[in-house]
Amino acid sequence: MQFKNIIAQQSAKDFLIKSIGNKRISHAQLFIGPAGNGAMALAIAYAQMIHCENPSENDSCGVCSSCIKVSKLIHPDLHFSFPFFATKSSAVSSEFLPQWREAMLSHPYLDFETWKEYLNGENKQAGINIAEAHDIIKKLGLKPFESEYKVLILWLPEYLDQRANALLKLIEEPPLKTVFLFVTENTDLILPTILSRMQMVKIPAYSTDTIEKELISKKGISEDKAKQIALMADGNLHQAFLLTSSTESNFYSLLVSWLRTIVTDRGLEFIKFCEEDFYKLGRENQKSFILYALKIVRQVLFAKHGLNEKISLNSQETDFVNRFSELYSDRQLELMAELLEKTYYNIERNANAKILFLDLSLQLVLIFKFQTFPFGTQHI
Repeated sequence: MQFKNIIAQQSAKDFLIKSIGNKRISHAQLFIGPAGNGAMALAIAYAQMIHCENPSENDSCGVCSSCIKVSKLIHPDLHFSFPFFATKSSAVSSEFLPQWREAMLSHPYLDFETWKEYLNGENKQAGINIAEAHDIIKKLGLKPFESEYKVLILWLPEYLDQRANALLKLIEEPPLKTVFLFVTENTDLILPTILSRMQMVKIPAYSTDTIEKELISKKGISEDKAKQIALMADGNLHQAFLLTSSTESNFYSLLVSWLRTIVTDRGLEFIKFCEEDFYKLGRENQKSFILYALKIVRQVLFAKHGLNEKISLNSQETDFVNRFSELYSDRQLELMAELLEKTYYNIERNANAKILFLDLSLQLVLIFKFQTFPFGTQHI
């Protein structure tokens, strides 16, 4: 992975490249940012430049033996640690390296939900346990095999077991030429004792415009479709790439038709939606539909408060959002968003889709019935 292959994030790239050029590589760095923002890809590109035999001023060479090995995630002096589902026979993350390499090489902007699918973890609890901490200490205690530096990239340190404080002494007093690169999505969940020992590298979410342009150029989709997907992805480039393949149906038409049955309380019709239309979508498309509905609700709230400059939709969707914003209160829209988020959470955990969407529909009927004037088909 070279810096030039990572989309945008130029400020973070410049900072990391400069630290290598000035020979001021901090031994413990924390890359902070939301899922799908390229932080993990940046950490790998940084490690590749550190290991590179012939780096330029702006990047690794990409062709030396070290660069090739890092690009395949097989360099002997580049170590990885990540959340996994521990068993008696698989107590450390190195047991899952084949799946890890496949996931990262297929999805450079990998998020945790996709990683769980590679592990077939279902509802198990992922983590980075004490055995993993001891394995890290053991690996980093060895001399480098090929390079000047040993680098550990630890993805999602928020999953570290409380007993993983065993790593503190190693981070505080590391072996010579050892670099720790932690990549996190939530600093609030990281042990404060670890957080205090790291240099922060903040990496923002991708903008909607950046994702939209990337989808148009790399996926060859229309501007309207790219805009819709970019909005749904909410800064997560990995999610955007997934949505390009999962958003086959017209979610706008599906959402409007479904809402018509709810606001007019046509029970038999929304039951049909739950048992047929939504069920046939499949799990990934169900998640995508919920994300799309959430984005529309948020755009409705923008319209309701006169924040039209924040609305990024096509003309048909914008017209719907403007009319919908006049009919329901903030509280009703907030409750709708909460229900959609709860449904998404449960879909991810393989709950029964028919029951989930029926429950969602029934609760939305109750929320909309508190409205003081009717909302009929003509309003939509």
